[in-house]
Amino acid sequence: MWDVAYAQAGGGPSTFISMLPLVLIFAVFYFLLIRPQQRKARDHRNMLAQLKRNDEVMTTGGVFGKILGLTETEVTLEVAPNVKIKVGRSYIAQLFRTEKAAGAKEAKGK
Repeated sequence: MWDVAYAQAGGGPSTFISMLPLVLIFAVFYFLLIRPQQRKARDHRNMLAQLKRNDEVMTTGGVFGKILGLTETEVTLEVAPNVKIKVGRSYIAQLFRTEKAAGAKEAKGK
C-alpha cells in the first residue's frame, strides 16, 4: 500500500517545467506580434498629433491631398484645385511633406 502512494507522489514533472512551453509561446507572440503593433500605433498617433495646415498627406483610401483645415476629429483636404473633402482624422495614413521641408529643398536648390 505504501509503495503505490510513494510512486504517485514523486513521478511527474514539476509544475514549472510543464508551464514553460506556454510561457515561451506567449513571449514569442509578445515580441513578434504585440510589441511591434503597439509601436506602430504609437507612431501613427504621434503623426496625427503633429498634422498642420499645408501638410501633404495620403488617406487610408489612397486619396492624396493638402490639409486646409483641422479639427479634433476631422481634416479638410484639397485634393484638386477648388475640390475639398472632409475625412476623419484617424483615416490619415501617411504624412508626405510639410511646407517647412519643401521650403528647405527650394533653399538648397538656389
